[in-house]
Formats: sequence, C-alpha cells, structure tokens
Amino acid sequence: MNNLDQLTFYGGGHRGTEAEFGRQAEQFGIKEINYSFEGHQPERDRGLTILDAEELKKGDISMEIVSLRMNRKYTHANKIRKVLQSIFHMINSGLQVFAVGWIQPDDTVKGGTGWAVELGKLFNRPLSVFDQDRDQWFTWKDNSWVKDSPKIEHPTFVGTGTRNLTDAGKQAIKDLYQRSFSA
Repeated sequence: MNNLDQLTFYGGGHRGTEAEFGRQAEQFGIKEINYSFEGHQPERDRGLTILDAEELKKGDISMEIVSLRMNRKYTHANKIRKVLQSIFHMINSGLQVFAVGWIQPDDTVKGGTGWAVELGKLFNRPLSVFDQDRDQWFTWKDNSWVKDSPKIEHPTFVGTGTRNLTDAGKQAIKDLYQRSFSA
C-alpha cells in the first residue's frame, strides 16, 4: 500500500498493545481513531472518539452470549460491558484485525482481547494474533490458528490486545508495520 494517508487504524488507546499500535500508526502517517467512553482514561488521545450512551448501546450484547462464546463467566458484567461495547465499534470499523495476547487451548484469546478476536471471527474479518508465549503470529484460517507472517492489507484495520505487552509483542507490532509498509 502506497497511500498511507488513506489508511485508518482503529483502537481503544489503552496502555500496552493498543498504545503501541497507535504509536506505530502515527510514525507511518496513518490516521488513528481510538474509541472510548466517559469515565475511561486511555493512554492515547490521538483521534480520540468518545462514544455516548446511544452509540455504546449499538455494541450491546448479552453477557450470556459473550460467556458462551468465550467459554468463561463474567461476574462483573457491568464493569466490562462498556469495554465490550467499545470493542464492537473497533471491530465494526476495521476490515482487518490484529491482536496481541495469548491463544488459549480452546482457540479463544485470553482476556478482553478475546472478545475482539471472537467478533473478528463472527464478522469474518481477516484476523491475526501474536501469541506472546509462543513468540509467533497466527492467522485464523479454516476455523483454526495457523502460523503466519501477516501484513496490513486493508485500508482500515484494528490493533488491540493485552495491556501487559512484552518486548517480543512490541517488536512484533513494529515488524508488522515494517513488513506491511517498507519497500
């Protein structure tokens, strides 16, 4: 892709993975949109978009469905609901999804990042996860994770993941941008 100013990165501006995706987007001159909500303090405010109650409601989903899809229970549903709603807006906006975290044995991804990954699957988005334990990118193909070296290939993309970004995870994000946009 040659016209980097025509690309848009979507995230939440959270500490760790999303902040690193945003820093890299800024370095490459890529537009950045960070979805957040009142009362939340993201690390990055470049392209900050505060979702009001009506906008958040568009991303609302039954916590039972989330629990079933993620194979885990959420006991503090009210605390996590706005986060899940804002994740919906990120995935709905981007045509390609990248995440950094840990792929679980049941093929879900650990934590809130897992909901972004599940939405990526449901929305049939090209989807790649950097597993920090395995130090490897994996792409979702034919209902399973396969090793890959993905590139950003769509005009809109999402970068999300753990707040506990390792040095390897940070390097994986930098390498993704380099692989995608350097000649």
